[in-house]
Amino acid sequence: MKSIPKLFLFSFFFLTLTFSGTMAQQEERFVKQLKLSTGETVVVTEGAFEARSLGSYSVRLYEANSDSPTDFFICGLVASRDGGVEKVITRDITGDGVEEIIVIIRSAGTGGYLSADALQYNDRQIRIMRRVADLAKNADPVAALTEVSK
Repeated sequence: MKSIPKLFLFSFFFLTLTFSGTMAQQEERFVKQLKLSTGETVVVTEGAFEARSLGSYSVRLYEANSDSPTDFFICGLVASRDGGVEKVITRDITGDGVEEIIVIIRSAGTGGYLSADALQYNDRQIRIMRRVADLAKNADPVAALTEVSK
């Protein structure tokens, strides 16, 4: 039996580690699917292959469909982020009876500062209607967004 050349073993080992590291990075990405009160589905994800500390996030909206909630794409948005997406919720921050999509982001620095974007959907478009940044790490970003909208 011939011995396997050391270069081949090293290459195989290196490729295995590289592939494993890439897969681990992708598993850490924020991905969230929410059903809106209208029956539509919203999907929020951090940008693939970007640093966790900054980059982008996407918001995609799909038609109401109980069989497969992400079959019929309506519209989407890509926005910048300074930190990692921590949470996505829906709240009516304007008092008009229509819920907004709230994306909460925590900075990667020592302060752990919060920021948040409030997104509206109408006329087959998603847009950022309010944005707050540099909030204390224990602040309530929904209250800050509500205050800004007054």
